[in-house]
Amino acid sequence: MDPPAPETLMRALEQLNYLGALNDEGNMTSLGKRMSQMPLDPLLAKLLISSSDTYRCVNEMLTIVAMLNVPNVFIRPRDSAEAADREKSKFAHHDGDHLTLLNVFNTFKAKDMNTDWCWSSFLNFRALKSANDIREQLIKIMVTQKCSLESSPTTHPDYYTNIKKCILSGFFMQTALMQRAGHYLTLKDDQTVVMHPSSVIDHKPEWVLYNDFVLTSRNFIRTVLEIHPEWLFEVAPEYFALDDDFKQGEARRKLERVLQRI
Repeated sequence: MDPPAPETLMRALEQLNYLGALNDEGNMTSLGKRMSQMPLDPLLAKLLISSSDTYRCVNEMLTIVAMLNVPNVFIRPRDSAEAADREKSKFAHHDGDHLTLLNVFNTFKAKDMNTDWCWSSFLNFRALKSANDIREQLIKIMVTQKCSLESSPTTHPDYYTNIKKCILSGFFMQTALMQRAGHYLTLKDDQTVVMHPSSVIDHKPEWVLYNDFVLTSRNFIRTVLEIHPEWLFEVAPEYFALDDDFKQGEARRKLERVLQRI
């Protein structure tokens, strides 16, 4: 095996530092030790811990993290594409794909994990069953870590806001701003991207976070969630410190105005 490029290694260490898993000397923090006990990408481990420690949305985050660790649950046969799209729209959440996945899993459980229902709804039963298994495994790990498993009731006024802030606490380095031309520009990296057509978002939010960066004929961001820019300073003030390392441009100017406002 070839060793990773020094730039790749430094970027990974920098990412872990911003997530709070490593301190400035490169030593693992107490948060990092908790994250390392989870068989997850560090970004997902961070938001799962945040859901217990800060945002009180553990049940929802367990589901979302599990759904992000299985293949695409939506089936779209060529000869039934329109019917599949209609069924998918029944689960769509206005704010984005993560909350749509939450809706899918909750309905799957409400239907007693019925295979016939999955078939008629154009959903991948194996993927959903796997997500359920992963979720159960993650619950055991969180119990071992003595994490609180309490969640706010769905009637709470900040129910969805807390879920979105929690997701952002792990994915704040994967955010993008819409440009006047209609495409998005990733923050700090300045990559020109467009929203993947599989996203349920039917409008163009100004600020988004994304799960995947897909490079095909164009640069796509996939699994997208609408966010508010003031949350960036709340969940990751060090990363969004508007110092000399933050490039001049439209994103910086807008963030400066947001910072003045808050």
